[in-house]
Amino acid sequence: MEILIWLGAAVSLAGMVGLIWCIMTVWKARKAGLSDDALRQAVQKVVPVNTAALFLSVIGLMMVVIGILLS
Repeated sequence: MEILIWLGAAVSLAGMVGLIWCIMTVWKARKAGLSDDALRQAVQKVVPVNTAALFLSVIGLMMVVIGILLS
């Protein structure tokens, strides 16, 4: 079950990288001084990636917990 723990940590880390990318993308869009409509479009493009990254993080953490419980 140790492999499940390490795989879960890797999946969770991949999700965290995705979340950081989303934060940086929206931050750059805000700093660019875009209009409200352009900023809204930029954020709407990031939302699916943000949701997928959050899902990956949650799945990874669940894998870690299951690996710990089964060991």
